[in-house]
Amino acid sequence: MPLTRDDCTALDAADALAPLREQFELPDRVVYLDGNSLGALPRATAARVQRALRDEWGRGLIRSWNDAHWIDLPQRVGDKIARLVGAAPGELVVADSTSVNLYKVLSAALDLQRQRSPARRVVLSERSNFPTDLYIAQSLARDKGCELRLVEFDQLAGALDEQVAVLMLTHVNYRTGQLHDMAALTRHAHERGALTVWDLAHSAGAVPVDLNAAGADFAVGCGYKYLNGGPGAPAFVWVHRQHVPHFQQPLSGWMGHASPFQFSPEYRAADGIARYLCGTPPVLSMVALECGVDTLLAAEPLGGMAALRAKSLALTRLFRELVDQRCAGHGLHWVSPHNDALRGSQACLTRDGGSDGGAYAIVQALIERGVIGDYRAGESGSPDILRFGFTPLYLCHVDVWDAVEQLHAVLDGDIWRDARFSRRAAVT
Repeated sequence: MPLTRDDCTALDAADALAPLREQFELPDRVVYLDGNSLGALPRATAARVQRALRDEWGRGLIRSWNDAHWIDLPQRVGDKIARLVGAAPGELVVADSTSVNLYKVLSAALDLQRQRSPARRVVLSERSNFPTDLYIAQSLARDKGCELRLVEFDQLAGALDEQVAVLMLTHVNYRTGQLHDMAALTRHAHERGALTVWDLAHSAGAVPVDLNAAGADFAVGCGYKYLNGGPGAPAFVWVHRQHVPHFQQPLSGWMGHASPFQFSPEYRAADGIARYLCGTPPVLSMVALECGVDTLLAAEPLGGMAALRAKSLALTRLFRELVDQRCAGHGLHWVSPHNDALRGSQACLTRDGGSDGGAYAIVQALIERGVIGDYRAGESGSPDILRFGFTPLYLCHVDVWDAVEQLHAVLDGDIWRDARFSRRAAVT
């Protein structure tokens, strides 16, 4: 029998994670399917940032670096994120942006390989990796006399030859939602003599990650997507404990110094992951990020990341089933994998017609109707993508039903053809 909205309401009533939705400020009559770009606002964040402004900064002034423990924020929030990605306490710190942290770890990995195997001069990555990762790799390859080599998803394992120094991948592909097998690829890379660098921007807080169990070498991640840290939230960096003592990262700022408040003119790297710090931590952003991470840790008594992953898969499966049921005949095709084990926490479609298929206009029409997803332009002749992220902390099954009903209305009524949804209108 076809699913009904009442069926979705019953699923929500049986959902043990449903109360976690109350942690967030969500606009009325909006279905938010873009948490893979920017997470929703936790209810606790505004008051926490206000306290940091009014009390800690306003009254405590500089004393708050100690009295309010500002100086400990990179490690304290880092230890909380570590619980979500399979890292031990003291192994992960919050600092800078994902791009800057990627520069640090990729540079360190290439230097380590230069010491071990000077002939290895290739950074291997996926052709559709997130562009900033490729730009950082291009910059380092140019500066260090290396080569960035790009292949398709299914060519990665075969491309790990004796020239590859580092395999650099985003765990979940930002365009398709396809999930890499971190443990298998890391193991294969190590067997071929390569190190691994993982970008967790689209997986930390959305899918279970176990960096230590996978034997990964380096990882970075984003604070403003599934970690709900707010726009431009600081990122994080992790390095396997076996690598930390053997080099220092290239951005040797004062917070990564062994004794930053001795103000020595000579740099001496701190022990452990603290050496991956660089400049002064952005306190207001970090306290907001801590609130976001706490929303995920609130799921630990309910099964933690495993339970969130199960709900995420249930939501994306429901979305697929309802789209197939309600939007058949409108030229939609699935880009995200059918197989649960290969899919992150998003569902992506294309539409017949390529760049003329209306993907951009369809997303804009949905946004006007209260369903916020996003759009990614096609690359090298590939179709444009309609992209929908599913954050199990605050989405429910009825949200999925309502989103698909609006998608059906937009497609069935040709609403997306309205001139106000064209890219030309958006530009002008």
